[in-house]
Amino acid sequence: MTTEHITDDLDRLLMLLPADVQQALASSESRDELLEVVLDLGRVPEARYPGRSMPLGDGCLSRDALQATVERLGQFGADNRAGIERTLHRISAIRSRCGDVVGLTCRVGRAVFGTVAMVRDLLDSGESLLLMGRPGVGKTTALREIARVLADEFGKRVVVIDTSNEIAGDGDIPHPAIGRARRMQVARPELQHQVMIEAVENHMPEVIVIDEIGTELEAQAARTIAERGVMLVATAHGNALANLIKNPTLCDLVGGIESVTLGDDEARRRRSQKTVLERAAEPTFPLAVEMHQRHRWAVHPDVGATVDLLLRGHQPRAQLRELESDGTVRLVEGAPVGDGPRRPRDPQRPPSRWSGVKPPLAVVPMPDPISSVGEGQAEGPQNGPSDGWDGLQVLCCGLNPRLIEEATRRHDWPVRLVEDLVEADVVLSIRQGLGRQPGLRRQAREARVPILVIKADTLPQVERALERLLARRTEEALPTSSDDRADAFAALEECRLAVEQVVVPLGRPVELLPRTEEVRRMQADLVERYRLRSDVFGQAEQRRLRVFPP
Repeated sequence: MTTEHITDDLDRLLMLLPADVQQALASSESRDELLEVVLDLGRVPEARYPGRSMPLGDGCLSRDALQATVERLGQFGADNRAGIERTLHRISAIRSRCGDVVGLTCRVGRAVFGTVAMVRDLLDSGESLLLMGRPGVGKTTALREIARVLADEFGKRVVVIDTSNEIAGDGDIPHPAIGRARRMQVARPELQHQVMIEAVENHMPEVIVIDEIGTELEAQAARTIAERGVMLVATAHGNALANLIKNPTLCDLVGGIESVTLGDDEARRRRSQKTVLERAAEPTFPLAVEMHQRHRWAVHPDVGATVDLLLRGHQPRAQLRELESDGTVRLVEGAPVGDGPRRPRDPQRPPSRWSGVKPPLAVVPMPDPISSVGEGQAEGPQNGPSDGWDGLQVLCCGLNPRLIEEATRRHDWPVRLVEDLVEADVVLSIRQGLGRQPGLRRQAREARVPILVIKADTLPQVERALERLLARRTEEALPTSSDDRADAFAALEECRLAVEQVVVPLGRPVELLPRTEEVRRMQADLVERYRLRSDVFGQAEQRRLRVFPP
């Protein structure tokens, strides 16, 4: 079991600082978790730690002391950064309007060995990986360790694009923390995308490692590299995938966003507006990690599926992983991505542990996909929509429910009453009924539940309304010819096998073959009986159903 091991060469950084600052940081207790030292002209120097800061001494920093520190550091680059040769420390300058240095941020760089256990299974897949998180959470540290493991343990040809010498340190010789990986430096930050392409064309890498993709040109270069079959490992500006979707510059990393106009039937089936946002292409990075804390990461094993859920307004669930002190990785119960409260874990269920091998996925018992409530049972128990019922579920507004029951009993119609709008297929109302319940109209509009208004609260009016609803439902669901029926049966069998052999046991999404709108609707109904989610992708004749794991 690999545990964390940290090397920081901190003494080499402290030697460059003013003498009183070195003295204040002499004790080991004040150095173990040190993040950075801030030196501002005319202010007391400050040491920053996770969640707190501490003044270093009592006197303010003089101009002579600051200038002496700058001279010991040497030349600053175009990005106002300097470094110490063969170390990972980064010193950034703040300049006045005249160009004089009036402040320094001395960031401690550490090589941490052992954090790669959090994503080792993702590296085995060979797919591109994107790391996200707030500043200081350890993205560059993880990137450095991933580069070393891919080069030394996996035997890959790895090239690190080191724009600010932050990954492999300052100087011409890269820091040993990246192992056998090669490093390409970038003369100016705005040239990073050109060096990315140059690395692929000139040096035949199997893996490209990049820190901080932040411009549209760099996002385009990343897609070009991925399309050439090169694995990418990169970080991006943003805390989560939701941030990238809203970022027009970087949204191409997760597939890009486009506006699509749906047909009437498709919009009705989705219960959405006719103009919706959809993913334009496959993501450049199929895998993504949100680094919430240094030892707590959220893994998205299918970025495309996560983006699709976000665009539909759903809250995706990620696999939460925590790194223990002994080097093992604990799998936390899946929870919606974000900062909201998580579902409490069952105290009787011990947390699973993982050390580089995917844990077995639990196969939950599935309902019988062909079971349904028979005709004449509309007056049976009012179960939820997931009990196999395939009839019409009606919510009454201002109507006497006995009229619905009498019409159903007289004609043996597959209709039943529900009391919750979430379960309803349609709201049946009289004109005055909606006027007395404006909240119901608003909720139905938001949930995309259609409302049918009849003139009077009479049995003939109710019968005519139900007959119209059932006829439309039948026309939309049933094929018209024997060939169509055979195609429908084959499509349903394809859907059943995909669910039972891939989606449920392996936990992977599956895209079915392109089908007609009627057949896709039947497949979606079958997926719902398995208590799974599905959605439609593609355009024109290539529209197909994708089934998502539970």
